[in-house]
Amino acid sequence: MTLNVSVREDILTSWQRCVVAGLRPDRFKVPYQPDFDDDGPLRWAAAPVLDQVAAAGYAGIDLGPVGYLGSGERLGELLAERGLGLAGAYVELPYADHDALERTLPELDAILDVFDAIRSYLPGPPPRPTLAEAGSQARRNRPGRSVRDPSLGFDADEWRRFATGLARVIDRCRDRGYEPTFHPETGTHVEAPWEIERVLEVSDVGLCLETGHMLLGGGDPVAMLRDLGDRVNHVHLKDARLPVMAEIIADEAPVTEIWTREAFCALGGGDLDADAVLDGLRQIEFGGWLVVEQDILPRSAERFARAAAEQRHNRKFLAARGL
Repeated sequence: MTLNVSVREDILTSWQRCVVAGLRPDRFKVPYQPDFDDDGPLRWAAAPVLDQVAAAGYAGIDLGPVGYLGSGERLGELLAERGLGLAGAYVELPYADHDALERTLPELDAILDVFDAIRSYLPGPPPRPTLAEAGSQARRNRPGRSVRDPSLGFDADEWRRFATGLARVIDRCRDRGYEPTFHPETGTHVEAPWEIERVLEVSDVGLCLETGHMLLGGGDPVAMLRDLGDRVNHVHLKDARLPVMAEIIADEAPVTEIWTREAFCALGGGDLDADAVLDGLRQIEFGGWLVVEQDILPRSAERFARAAAEQRHNRKFLAARGL
């Protein structure tokens, strides 16, 4: 994700309020408006963001919250004007809770509706619904622990209900013509290697090789790519600093500290063996989207500007390796 250097004050204030409230800004909900492209502040915030992405040399972008970059065919035009594709869109759903899943399925449908509206404008591989588990307050309060304490995870009945709910969502995506991918996420019920493997055991969903969250969840992305490569259909390439995560666990701090303390960093600045990951992807002849991420909570215009510079660095890091 690339951020805009020239950040309007009202957008910066919105992000800062998210930080104060303990929310992740990339997960705030933008109410859908059919006439969103006719007016509205977020619509005219999209162009500078997309300009930054294209100028840095990226081939596409993730959707973000529905409506943030625009909607309908106008979003397709904004992407096409810059030669950008759409890699996918992230959504957390409570698969193991039937009633809660029923209430949140419209979030998935809104994403698929956007995909439909802009599909004819998109170069590159089609966007992937990027599915994650919604987690719980207990898991958000104890991130990174389930690798050593399986009792924090789902029990047998919860996994059964999870599998049923996930199958329903997978079918919903495929019925609309989109092949989903499953995204491990720290602070949810799918963060540790054993939980990721369990998802693949109870479903036929493809795996998002989410290198940063795999690291923080106690896994080895290189080993997981080697062992699970036949299921990898999407990549989120993200570096992470394990000493920071160790401090968060030692302090018994909640998941929000991962972003506050900046456990995720620019490529080459953490503990990810990015070269080994890229080599592994070449070995399996991976041909899908490789999404570059660096989750942070910018608190100032200066940090926004530095985030944009880091994304330019990340693109050069990959270019130096032939990508």
